[in-house]
Amino acid sequence: MVTASACLACAGLVDRVAAQTSTNIPAWRLVWSDEFDQPNGTRPNPLRWGYDIGGDGWGNQELESYTSRTNNVRIENGMLVIEARKENYTGSDGVARQYTSARIKTEGKYATTYGRIEARIQIPHGQGMWPAFWTLGTNIGSVGWPTCGEVDIMENIGSGPTWVKGTVHGPGYSGGNGIGHTYYLPSGRPFADDFHVYAVEWSPEAVRFLVDSHAYFTVTPASLPSGAKWVYTGPEFILLNVAVGGLWPGSPDATTVFPQRMLVDYVRVYTAEVTAPPRLRAETITNHVFVEWPGLFPQALLETAKTLRGPWALQTTSGQLAEANFFAEIQPGFYRLQLGD
Repeated sequence: MVTASACLACAGLVDRVAAQTSTNIPAWRLVWSDEFDQPNGTRPNPLRWGYDIGGDGWGNQELESYTSRTNNVRIENGMLVIEARKENYTGSDGVARQYTSARIKTEGKYATTYGRIEARIQIPHGQGMWPAFWTLGTNIGSVGWPTCGEVDIMENIGSGPTWVKGTVHGPGYSGGNGIGHTYYLPSGRPFADDFHVYAVEWSPEAVRFLVDSHAYFTVTPASLPSGAKWVYTGPEFILLNVAVGGLWPGSPDATTVFPQRMLVDYVRVYTAEVTAPPRLRAETITNHVFVEWPGLFPQALLETAKTLRGPWALQTTSGQLAEANFFAEIQPGFYRLQLGD
């Protein structure tokens, strides 16, 4: 594990310690992002996002109508809000339904082949809720689903508050036969209690799933059923949505409180690079001390301890990014970066 360290003394002095290795290591260069920093109440940036509209069940017998209304999708306080509501709504198909929500996508606006795709999200909760962060192949219009390939970076259903799932769907391994794995928080707490970073690191012959930089599952061509085709070799676009009801989560019940909101702090896409190991740097600004490290290391975990011998604990950060560096406000102590699993 490569480590970069910095010590902040009680007097505010900083002692920088060189990284423990000079060998170049894998890194990630940011190539596309949305930080959702538009004015409150506005729709997502139309240069980056479009909408799926309607309520035909989407192949899953879902109950909602997806809309582009700001009731269902908007910017608030630097966050994307996707809000599922219980309301009588008649969509453009003329069918009245009891729920509305939103499903946004970068189709026709942005797609990527390989790299790291991540988002910092606080998911909704409650029976019948089905939030997702995922990708689809841009060739879906010509080859159809699942031949286009689908990567579910994060899915959750309200009846399973303490887990999320990462899955791939392709020809011969789709729907209930998708290849995936379930991740539980070490704390045992519900995912809806806080923000978490959901990511995949996608290379020509592997899709690696991560939560908060902890890798928990990798799919390769060898993971597929005999004779099945590996279809994750072309561009895919990004989707974010909150479904209501459907075959997997079931319908909302009397315990489900509406409205339910999925909050998205950012979506970022990186391409792989190799570079020198990171170093922490600290500086004081108006009596506040900040530590920063290169933006090439989104997978890095900031840890803190009272002494160099530890014990070390994770220092929660919000993934703030400025001038190509990540940064976090800190208190006196020792700090180091761990570059994930």
